[in-house]
Amino acid sequence: MTTQAQAQTVFQEAAVHNLDANGKKRRGRRLRPAGSRTSFRLFLCIVPFLILAFLFSYLPLYGWIYSLYDYKPALGLEGSEFVGLQWFQMLVSSPTQMAQIGQVLMNTLAISFLGIATSVLPLFFAILLNEIKAPWFRSSVQTLTALPNFISWVLVYMIAFSLFSSSGLVNDVLADTGLITTPIKFLDSDQNVWITMTLWSIWKGLGWGAIIYLASIAGIDQSLYESARIDGAGRFQLMRYITVPQLMPTYLVLLLLSIANILNNGMEQYYVFQNAFNKEWIQVLDLYVYNIGMTGNSLSLATAIGMLKSLISVALLLTVNAVSKRVRGESIV
Repeated sequence: MTTQAQAQTVFQEAAVHNLDANGKKRRGRRLRPAGSRTSFRLFLCIVPFLILAFLFSYLPLYGWIYSLYDYKPALGLEGSEFVGLQWFQMLVSSPTQMAQIGQVLMNTLAISFLGIATSVLPLFFAILLNEIKAPWFRSSVQTLTALPNFISWVLVYMIAFSLFSSSGLVNDVLADTGLITTPIKFLDSDQNVWITMTLWSIWKGLGWGAIIYLASIAGIDQSLYESARIDGAGRFQLMRYITVPQLMPTYLVLLLLSIANILNNGMEQYYVFQNAFNKEWIQVLDLYVYNIGMTGNSLSLATAIGMLKSLISVALLLTVNAVSKRVRGESIV
């Protein structure tokens, strides 16, 4: 071995073991690898979001303690009577309560399953939107269809009332054309409530739900399309054999999350659309909890029902995650 090679070997060993020219240990701390510094900086970037998640998602779980008391707002938690599991026992021991919860669960599951069945619509809408060649027209359609997502459900109900109430535009047009003699009760009816709520949800969320699929389409390797065009594939064949299969992983993840979130319909939509005629069929679990807590003045019972709903949702998420890992080899959590 030459003298130059020996010197290079000694230098490398000294660098590895942090030694000086005399073979002694250098003082001072060792430098962190570049990857560790980058990871630490990235962690600092997500710290504010972790704090927000803790404040708004985990800290409110302290409120579950109200399910163990007969809480009276005027007395406060300390002045309220501790009842233990009384509210949970009442849920399963009262036939009337069980029947009411059964109807609420049926409404919740029916509307959720309709939402899952129509969850494929944003995917196909994104594919068709991507096929529009004129950029200005594609941008206009995407903007107009995504805009309803930013409209509150109160304004949506105002639109629905002006169009479909007994004195609304639709009934006026039908009466003027002689098609009807008495107004059709679109809103003040208990018929087809589940389908009506699903249609309003589709109208409000179709364009917004397509955005994630448009982003996935933008990430598809363009060489796949070029190779298919060379082989003579047409536009519909490109969509069928390339675009749709490439979007399936994204769709399956969103589908599994929807299944895990099947008991969470929200309450804003159903709260503004509920009335004395459709209350039995429109009351989902979130709205039922709100009505018991605020209208029925039973905050402890509402907390107990909401607590059970959260635990069931977590169990569904873990189940769906296990199924995804077994079937697809990938987990979503």
